Amino acid sequence: MLEQPIILALNHVIARSPWARERLAPFAGREAVFAMPPFRLQLLVTADGLFAAGHGTADVEIALPADTPLTALQGTDKVMRNARINGSVELADTLGFVLRHLSWDVEEDLSRVVGDIAAHRIATSLRALTAWQKQAARNLAENATEYLRDETGLLPSPQEIASFSDEVDRLRDDLARLEKRLQKLG
Repeated sequence: MLEQPIILALNHVIARSPWARERLAPFAGREAVFAMPPFRLQLLVTADGLFAAGHGTADVEIALPADTPLTALQGTDKVMRNARINGSVELADTLGFVLRHLSWDVEEDLSRVVGDIAAHRIATSLRALTAWQKQAARNLAENATEYLRDETGLLPSPQEIASFSDEVDRLRDDLARLEKRLQKLG
């Protein structure tokens, strides 16, 4: 149900980015599946470097965890680190590059509908709202971490983690020395 609007939106942005079409064109006829439970989007790369709905066998499947919308607030790199890729690495790499570097000029599209000044004000407001939401999500995560660490004791403090790491290193070194002594004895 959401497949067609997503494809239209992607194609709209890609159509204004000749470099993206050039990168995708060599993969014409190949299909990619983006799976994020409960959603699944299958895309076919067309000869002109755009997308169409895919229905055949996918050349690559990119599985995203269900928390991807929340992770996306931390940036696309975080999303891509959590993705599992099965199939054509070249196609997945190209798709990843294109999707990471695409940018939608919302202000330009809005200006055709509401005029330049209104489009600028709307775009500025949207950027401010997005920045506020990212900051609110970051604050929530920091506060939850602080609560779990300081109030409940469920999470260790950075100092405790550093101390534990030092103790593990010391134990590893002691074990290595003990192994050398045992080798000399044996």
